[in-house]
Amino acid sequence: MSQSKAKTRDRLLEAAIAAFSTEGIVGATTREIARGAGVNEVTLFRHFQSKEQLLAAVAEHITALKAEALIHTDEWSQDLQSNLLVYAHLHDNMLEEYEALIRMFIGEAKRHPHESLQVLQEYFLPLRNHLIAYLRTCVERGTVHAEVDLPLAVDQFTGMLLAGMLRRHVVPVERGYSRDRYVEACVDLFVRGISPSAALTSSTSPA
Repeated sequence: MSQSKAKTRDRLLEAAIAAFSTEGIVGATTREIARGAGVNEVTLFRHFQSKEQLLAAVAEHITALKAEALIHTDEWSQDLQSNLLVYAHLHDNMLEEYEALIRMFIGEAKRHPHESLQVLQEYFLPLRNHLIAYLRTCVERGTVHAEVDLPLAVDQFTGMLLAGMLRRHVVPVERGYSRDRYVEACVDLFVRGISPSAALTSSTSPA
């Protein structure tokens, strides 16, 4: 792709993010998005054949760093906590940078489930599956205990991070800890819960 086309594509993605964030999936029009990018609608359709394809490109764009990190987990260190901290900060940064867009996806999931589900399946669920796969390798290494329900654990982990971002924006009051400290505490709690020592403690606890 030429530099000029790449810049136009980036402008279209930025305009689409702004439009989808404020107007939702159905409310955002290709005409409005093209105008926001400073191009005509024909140019938009040269880059993206439909609004659905543009929405998919937006989802791919906002998850790109996480996807890159999870695809190359074989290059991560052997330290589970350090690896998950890197992932958690990437996840939290994505949530923070695209807070309005994330809220849109949450809101539209019920009103327009088909469009939201399609994007979820194509771009968000594979990231979840990559993290589950990484944790399975940790089970094999003995750094995660075998009884952990990995899909459930991953959903709890990412749910904590999502809740932290939402809370920061809904109730922006001083809570006595920083954003980074919250992310670190989420990782610490998660690692403690899935570690082999947690399984040992559970098995020896009185009924």
